[in-house]
Amino acid sequence: MEPTVEDAVSSDFGLINKLDIHCDLKTLNDDLKKSLESEEKKKAKREESNEITHSQDMEEKLGSGEPSCSVKVHTAPQPGRGADLSKPPCRKAKEIRKERKRLKLMQQNPAGEREGFQAQCQPSSLLPPKTKSNEPKSLEDLIFESLPENASHKLEVRVVRSSPPSSQFKATFQESYQVYKRYQMVVHRDPPDKPTVSQFTRFLCSSPLETENSPNGPDCGYGSFHQQYWLDGKIIAVGVIDILPYCVSSVYLYYDPDYSFLSLGVYSALREIAFTRQLHEKTPQLSYYYMGFYIHSCPKMKYKGQYRPSDLLCPETYVWVPIEQCLPSLEKSKYCRFNQDPEAVDEGRSKEPDRLQVFYKKAIMPYGVYKQQQRDPSEAAAVLQYARLVGQACSERMLLFRN
Repeated sequence: MEPTVEDAVSSDFGLINKLDIHCDLKTLNDDLKKSLESEEKKKAKREESNEITHSQDMEEKLGSGEPSCSVKVHTAPQPGRGADLSKPPCRKAKEIRKERKRLKLMQQNPAGEREGFQAQCQPSSLLPPKTKSNEPKSLEDLIFESLPENASHKLEVRVVRSSPPSSQFKATFQESYQVYKRYQMVVHRDPPDKPTVSQFTRFLCSSPLETENSPNGPDCGYGSFHQQYWLDGKIIAVGVIDILPYCVSSVYLYYDPDYSFLSLGVYSALREIAFTRQLHEKTPQLSYYYMGFYIHSCPKMKYKGQYRPSDLLCPETYVWVPIEQCLPSLEKSKYCRFNQDPEAVDEGRSKEPDRLQVFYKKAIMPYGVYKQQQRDPSEAAAVLQYARLVGQACSERMLLFRN
């Protein structure tokens, strides 16, 4: 049986693949063309011979008077010519789409053509890492994201000093107080006569902190401030904060109940954290955000544990412990020791109570001198309890008033 064209082509490729995979493509192409041409000539001769034989048979049948019928001649299908090696290889549709997109970008930005070429020539290790479209934004990206000029609403945050009151604080005092009054009445169910101006001033405006402006400190200085949230020209919330040398302390937040759907408590906390980060860039030692007391059994206080990473202060050893380690203990008991080391003690405890400072009869004196003038045994117990609570360092810096 004579081999077909497919057998010849596959045989040639099989031989080439087995013997020499580095063959010259031009030589391979010429050999295939010669083989295919010779097969075409042989096939043409066979078809011509078959046509002559077929016509003679038909003439004999017609001359003999036999009925004619159509005869279906089964001929071998025309063999394919295989891949045209003179043309570039076929590419996947995905690659073609990428190429079209690249050409479109080049047309939009002709200067990027050279940049793209240079990027392709660089090793993959030198290329900048690809940014993921679903990568979460940082807190600053969310808080300080710029809005278009034609935005439907405008939010502005102002930080004004409350003690001593600045001119901006005085100008907005009444509007701020009205927001506080509505908040206390709606959220905390206070009667209308309870949130008075004097109560508001004593609670959230007057502060024992002294104003201090340090060259290495924040531009606004240290002290007590009100962080006012203005929406479309009106105050909708106020965060009361203390800016201290090592932290920003969140004191209180009140807001207009009509805007409770905005979750202003969460937003203000995130805003204050971002504000603390800003201050930290200017003042490196200011690196903490203090949210105040945490009461695990109180829903109004428990939300503070949602911000991570957070630490709780051990009430016995006065060291900070990650909140994740404290929560299991708080689920079992309202009061517990967070420090797991049973041998640990308060390093700042009162070790020399006689050095405790007492203010007595308009005079400052150490406790060692004061106790010589006292004969009441209960007085010693009260002073020593105070010393244990404040520690050695604070007992020498603060004055314990006695009369």
